[in-house]
Amino acid sequence: MPPTRGLARKPRIAIIGAGPGALCMGVRLRQAGFEDFVLLEKGDGVGGTWHHNRYPGCACDIQSALYSFSFEIKKDWTRPYASQPEILRYMEDLARKYDLLRHVRFGAEVTRATWDESRSCWTLALASGDHVEAEIVVSALGMFNELAMPDLPGLSDFAGTCFHSARWRWDHDLAGRRVAVVGSAASAVQFVPEIAKQAGRLFLFQRTANWILPKQDTPYTPEELEHRRSHPTAALEERDEVYRRVDGGMTFSDPKLVAECEAAGLAALEVVRDPGTRAKLRPTHAWGCKRPLYSNDYLPAFNRPELELVTEPIERITREGVLTRDGALRACDTLILATGFAANKYLSAIDATGRDGIHIGEAWRDGAQAYLGVTTAGFPNLFMLYGPNTNNGSILTMIEYQVDYVLRQIARIVDEDLAWLDVRPDVMARYNDEIQQAIAEVRVWNEACNGYYRSGTGRVVTQWPHSMSAFRERAHKPDPEAYETAPRNEQPGAVQKPKPGGPTRRNAGPTRETP
Repeated sequence: MPPTRGLARKPRIAIIGAGPGALCMGVRLRQAGFEDFVLLEKGDGVGGTWHHNRYPGCACDIQSALYSFSFEIKKDWTRPYASQPEILRYMEDLARKYDLLRHVRFGAEVTRATWDESRSCWTLALASGDHVEAEIVVSALGMFNELAMPDLPGLSDFAGTCFHSARWRWDHDLAGRRVAVVGSAASAVQFVPEIAKQAGRLFLFQRTANWILPKQDTPYTPEELEHRRSHPTAALEERDEVYRRVDGGMTFSDPKLVAECEAAGLAALEVVRDPGTRAKLRPTHAWGCKRPLYSNDYLPAFNRPELELVTEPIERITREGVLTRDGALRACDTLILATGFAANKYLSAIDATGRDGIHIGEAWRDGAQAYLGVTTAGFPNLFMLYGPNTNNGSILTMIEYQVDYVLRQIARIVDEDLAWLDVRPDVMARYNDEIQQAIAEVRVWNEACNGYYRSGTGRVVTQWPHSMSAFRERAHKPDPEAYETAPRNEQPGAVQKPKPGGPTRRNAGPTRETP
């Protein structure tokens, strides 16, 4: 997007977070001529989930070729699926190269966002007690922001060392210890094979078996890396090929592809020698009902004598270890909670209040929802990245499309000298009806399997049901009629009035529920 016309007006912009979405937003703002913005990051470094998640074996499950931004394609990934340290270095290098660090305020956790109707601006309250005001707010909290802590009786009674896998305790040596892991999904699949090499005894408590597919992840040879460096188009050609492959298979609508993936998953299970363990690891739901997982090391790890798979439900945590319903107590000195994130909270992870005093909890009483996953009616000049129903494919690619859309709205605010713009409730409701109808047609997402896709109401709030290309096309389409707007009034304290013609009804959610 070209710079706006002279930037006669320079609005103050606050970005919540300093992860991939926030960094991409910062780069694009600078390229468009905006400099008055701040990234409010609760941690002490950039990178978001790649900064906070540092457990052993942490890696991406999207091929590296598609896991960099289009304006800064990384040509020298060391392997097909990059690990956390390499991805974090990319994010840190990005922040330095595009001079974003001077815009970042570390240790600035946003706890509350309040819209001031009389002044047409947001006030962000920080955990430190400070406040930040901004005309425009971009929430880059994403999905993997708030830890999901399990509701296990007696958890606080445990006498050993307990921590969440997303806040790994590297100061705690696991060598020779008796370790219990609660959870067997994305993070556990990656770190369990690594800690099994260290622990004296390892218990993995599994509630639901997951599909684990192998991945081609042999590190690149020096010759392959040199070819990428010396041939400028090699990385781009590989990226385009991965894009086409991911784009074509992300809707889970091809029965043949689902069957092929299930066959690959069942074949991978054959590496587990013990038939009883192998049976416990066999999924009972369709591939794609939950997040598909990829690993070459997880299933073979169950051939190690140190690792025991436990599928009996947990009764409670005791001072000594984990007690299951069959009365068995597995004593341990370390308890690792691999229970993921509250992935369906998005903006509601903070206390947000918009126009007419509407609270985000009320606006999302049926589950998180937004227009294009980017903006919610009643919350003017507030945009989300990696928001509701945008999860699928390569998140960095989806984020770029969302950032471009947000930048167009910011440019409109400046070019038309608007006090605010706010998506019309009827537009948002119609859009979300369409999304939920499309989700209802994805058979595997509507099977009975637990996972993070659904809110407490049963509504699928995380998944995008189409291709990345379809989202790009939708987000690229001009849609000025989708918004209520108010011209900026130079008189201090004056309440802005919306332009006529747009509905003012607040909290208009979808007109039907997910089946």
